[in-house]
Amino acid sequence: MAEEFHLTANVYGVRLDKFAAEQSALSRTQIQRLIDEGYVTVNGQAARSGYRLEIGDRVDILAPPLVPITPAPEAIPLAIVYEDNDLLVVDKPAGLVVHPAGGHQSHTLVNAILAHCPDLPGVGGSMRPGIVHRLDKDTSGLIIVAKNEAAHASLSAQMKARDIVKRYWVLVRGTLSPERGAIEAPIGRDPRHRQRMAVVSTGRAARTAYRVLKQWKGLTLVEATLETGRTHQIRVHFAAIGFPVVGDATYGVKTPYLQRQFVHACYLKLRLPGAGEFAEFTSPLPPELRQGLERLTGEPAQYL
Repeated sequence: MAEEFHLTANVYGVRLDKFAAEQSALSRTQIQRLIDEGYVTVNGQAARSGYRLEIGDRVDILAPPLVPITPAPEAIPLAIVYEDNDLLVVDKPAGLVVHPAGGHQSHTLVNAILAHCPDLPGVGGSMRPGIVHRLDKDTSGLIIVAKNEAAHASLSAQMKARDIVKRYWVLVRGTLSPERGAIEAPIGRDPRHRQRMAVVSTGRAARTAYRVLKQWKGLTLVEATLETGRTHQIRVHFAAIGFPVVGDATYGVKTPYLQRQFVHACYLKLRLPGAGEFAEFTSPLPPELRQGLERLTGEPAQYL
């Protein structure tokens, strides 16, 4: 499969690597590798990263042959909140990628789970065994893992029907009003920055409900409930209404007091596939977010 682009005046003089990265969902590093290996061509010929594009050039980004990769078990510590014969509920730390992809082929949550559950391979797919939903790399908190196909089907059906309740603690910049509300706006790939998501008319329907927990001058702590599960949904939605997430280097605002985005998956409610009863799980605010919040507000975070 290949992507083909015919260039016009507005990209005249742009470097090939910069143009290709902006047009593709791949990172600049991945594009550089494709250019080096001859998978990005200009007018049918391999070109260097620094080539300056001219009007009328044709750029082709070719997909290299896929090499199947099977995740391997790795002895990575897991904070298991709950486990039975059908599922795990894990408290994921920030910085841990959920499943292998792109530049993260190992040291992921999937690798850790495979070491804990040797029978998991193949449940729900070979590359994402057991995974029912995802959390961003730098989002901490509760995530569900199915241990068998029946449980995976049950949990996936609950997720599709929006029967699983997922709540997050989120710190945003600004004084959010009203104190209860919902953000409803479609989310899709950002047409100008293909590695990012954005509110776009052609995107998939997305809805985030929220309630304000506490406010300070220029800061609001909210509890957000995801009613859909789009990529980067919380971060994109709050940025779109003018209340960007604190610590979010992509869509929000940086602060020296946080090394990652202030988003924590604090609550889950689901029906246990085996027992058929509802169960609730909670996760406390991790120390780095608690300390950052206290430094930003100048008061103890005793309410979380």
